[in-house]
Amino acid sequence: MNDEDQRGAQQTGTHETGTHEVGADGFGTHETGADGFGADGSGAQDTGHREVTDAVVEIPATGTLSAERIAAKSLETRLLGGERKLRRREVAAGVGLSLLSARKLWRALGFPNFGDDDVAFTERDQEALSTAVGLVRNGKLTEEAAISVTRAIGQMTDRMVVWQIEALVEDMVHEQGLTDAQARKRLVHELPALVDPLEEMLVYSWRRQLNAAVQRLAVRAEAGLQASEEGREGDEDDAPLPLARAVGFADLVSYTSLSRRMNEKTLAKLVQRFENKCAEIISVGGGRLVKTVGDEVLYIAETPAAGAEISLALAEAFTRDEILPEARVAMVWGRILSRLGDIYGPTVNLAARLTTLADPGTVLVDSMTAAALDQDERFVLIPQDVENVRGFGEIQPVTLARGRGKGLVLD
Repeated sequence: MNDEDQRGAQQTGTHETGTHEVGADGFGTHETGADGFGADGSGAQDTGHREVTDAVVEIPATGTLSAERIAAKSLETRLLGGERKLRRREVAAGVGLSLLSARKLWRALGFPNFGDDDVAFTERDQEALSTAVGLVRNGKLTEEAAISVTRAIGQMTDRMVVWQIEALVEDMVHEQGLTDAQARKRLVHELPALVDPLEEMLVYSWRRQLNAAVQRLAVRAEAGLQASEEGREGDEDDAPLPLARAVGFADLVSYTSLSRRMNEKTLAKLVQRFENKCAEIISVGGGRLVKTVGDEVLYIAETPAAGAEISLALAEAFTRDEILPEARVAMVWGRILSRLGDIYGPTVNLAARLTTLADPGTVLVDSMTAAALDQDERFVLIPQDVENVRGFGEIQPVTLARGRGKGLVLD
């Protein structure tokens, strides 16, 4: 991505989070139905539109269903936990919730709007809604936290299932010699055998990731802040932020011009190769891949040394790769805010700016990050000419190079 303004907007973590209106229609237990989680569940009138994008697989009154339609209906029943028998007001009333509050949770999960007459829900939907409401009514979560946690589930699982479906389709095209359209129809027959194993892996991964996140974001958070104190005066722009992290970007060179010359299949392979290589290196280095945006990856690590090892490994890997172009890489050690699965703050912005200044195949850091790495013999630091960096004034970039040691070892 060569448009620095676009990069800046993406990397400062700008998101449209919507309006929760939690004060207007609460989730708590109340005697009146006027409040969201009221006893009668009648609540406020729904004024939203009735566009439905979650297609309901219906059996026509006459005629014969195709094999694909029968398979799709069977799969839907299994995935949804039963037949669609309930309307939205019936689901909300079943848990003593106003329709407005129910819609807040459904929208947080990414569900479309359904009309009053749409038979779109199952008893499993009602159970799930009751679980979410119970967290608030039992005092485990505030309304705002419940909405935020629910939105995290909705957004992450949405991206996950799209990724999984496309991976399965691509595999069938490659291994079975099907066209893309044929593979998508065949998927409905292939998926039932995969539902339980995929669900087991999801729960297993979530528990492992939750444990790791607790260590990073709670147990070791204070130690990271203490480690970041060296060389700081306390009045830096990022001083109030709660987490100390090494923040890095890797940006493929000439990706835009390359992608214009590629067909769909070749471009898909390039993107997949890029993401897989980045994910492997960042994971082995003990970091976390925050997100990929086309030709660019954003990652973090808990120490400047870990961030430096990851950054060098990324630059070296893309330089050696016979298919992917070289990458510009930059890394900054500083403080950040972690929200909505993304990261925010001046440290993120500075790392993004330095990425545009890096030569292909090289890694840039700022002077404060260089100072944190100065006594580590694994790294060589080469100061560059002072640059006027937009939003930061005069910054001295420092080239980070390999010193002693092998660096990251990839199996």
